[in-house]
Amino acid sequence: MGLAEFIDVLLNYKFMQHALVTSVAVGVFCGVAGSFIVLRGMALMGDAISHAVLPGVAISYMLGANLFYGAVATGLLTALGIGYVSQNSRIKSDSAIGIVFSAAFALGVLLIAHAQSATNLNNILFGNVLTVREADMWRTLGVGVFVLLFVVLFYKELLVSSFDPTMAAAYGLPTRVIHYALMVLLTLVTVASLQTVGVVLVVAMLVTPASTAYLLTDRLSVMLWLAALFGVVSSVAGLYFSFVYNLTSGAVIVLVAAVLFALAFVFSPRHGVLWRRLGLNWKGGVES
Repeated sequence: MGLAEFIDVLLNYKFMQHALVTSVAVGVFCGVAGSFIVLRGMALMGDAISHAVLPGVAISYMLGANLFYGAVATGLLTALGIGYVSQNSRIKSDSAIGIVFSAAFALGVLLIAHAQSATNLNNILFGNVLTVREADMWRTLGVGVFVLLFVVLFYKELLVSSFDPTMAAAYGLPTRVIHYALMVLLTLVTVASLQTVGVVLVVAMLVTPASTAYLLTDRLSVMLWLAALFGVVSSVAGLYFSFVYNLTSGAVIVLVAAVLFALAFVFSPRHGVLWRRLGLNWKGGVES
């Protein structure tokens, strides 16, 4: 099956239209939210939340409820639990993340196994964008709109707190509130991406497009646009290849994102390996 056949299916079948719209939405909000995750060094937290939503998914499945709400609940509880452990003990945040998310993920696997739902577990872990229903599509779009509005409304606060938390606190910004607001945002993005890339791979969509953009620009505003663009390209190209060659959608989407990162890593005009090998070094940082 080639591109013409893919376009024909896209124009004539609702399931493919739902998959495309959902893929684009996931690419955009993962890229935008991921930019702040990358700049704040929170990739491990993203990984933790993406794995820790599994118990909520399992419980929702067993109760016949919508998976979205159970996953959001356990994701938020995990974020709060990690913060509580790290702030009220000698355990550092990375250790707290490892303890909480591994325990939550293990519990989720046991619950899914108890529900005897191996097929659903596979889709949850690795995603299957071709099974997205219309209700799921609208829910994903809703999350995307919320993420974009949050970033637009609180852009300055996110900018200052991401680059200089001490200065942000000196200006009177509620840095802890901003941090937990990002945790909520991260949880919503993670859950909304489950059917597209799955629990295991969602952190890649949060980190890889944003990291690719980070190699190509030194302005945060441009980084956000580029990260969203790379997220969309990865999602749409991954959807095409997964459908044409009958591959797991989440894995293909992540591999496309990784290829884009590899190209930027080698050929980026300012930060690429190729230019450094040629002796053209540049030093700088991201600006607003």
